[in-house]
Amino acid sequence: MHPTTTTSERLSPFVTFTREAWGALRSATPLPLTEAEVRRLHGLNVPISLDEVEVVYLPLSRLLNLYVAATQNLYQATNLFLGNRTAKVPYIIGIAGSVAVGKSTTARLIQALLARWPNHPKVDLITTDGFLFPNATLEARGILDRKGFPESYDVRRLIRFLRDVKSGKPEVAAPVYSHLTYDIVPNQMELVRQPDILIVEGLNVLQTHTADVRAQLFVSDFFDFSIFVDAPEAFIRTWYVERFEALRRTAFQDPTSYFHRYANLTPGDAEQLALSIWSRINAPNLVENILPTRHRADLILQKGADHRVERVHLRKL
Repeated sequence: MHPTTTTSERLSPFVTFTREAWGALRSATPLPLTEAEVRRLHGLNVPISLDEVEVVYLPLSRLLNLYVAATQNLYQATNLFLGNRTAKVPYIIGIAGSVAVGKSTTARLIQALLARWPNHPKVDLITTDGFLFPNATLEARGILDRKGFPESYDVRRLIRFLRDVKSGKPEVAAPVYSHLTYDIVPNQMELVRQPDILIVEGLNVLQTHTADVRAQLFVSDFFDFSIFVDAPEAFIRTWYVERFEALRRTAFQDPTSYFHRYANLTPGDAEQLALSIWSRINAPNLVENILPTRHRADLILQKGADHRVERVHLRKL
């Protein structure tokens, strides 16, 4: 099944698929996940059904598996030409999008599906939260309330991490972030040991004004494929408020939580606070920094009000 194209779409760098047309590209790809496994993978207030996995994420995993295989073949051809064996180079997938849009769920689903392909690739996942500056640093710079904005990340450290991974270094360490304490976990690292595929998920991974000026490098320079999870701002704002209320009833109840002071808010007060945080912090970051990177992605997943993907935009080769 081929998507119906208009003149404007023919001039676009993307080819656009309806949900139905994209789902048909699944071909004969089997569904490797059970309903229970899907429930464990979805995030807070991000409903994912087996139908969504079958229609949206199975075709995507098939496409990515083909891309990874093609890149591996190119790698082998280059080795043959050079007459040597260099270290294995992971295929890196970047996933970007707003707070509360569901990109973490997308990342976990892609990881699970790619790891189930017959060639059983080793698929690792890291988030760029670990590369935020510690709260003490953000406070000293007066930008704690701009956490998630480009200036709140140690971009040079993230670029060094990706450079080491892409160069085939046997073991590379990434810092760990705790959403409970809302800070970097001291002296704790996540080790990445030459996976076949590495998924890097974060708000700012497609931005180009966070370069390491000395090396003229961007985070996205290390990506072999990139995905942007998209939705209208009104939907994302609603999802953010719903997630805040869900966290108030659960994680915020933990006395060790950074946000424990919000645990006893009434639902109405919690909604007002969430809307205030959205309008002061998350909406400006979305409009100024995240949305402008959407066109840089290789694939855009466009969601509707219920988190179902309604359109898929794939960059033309």
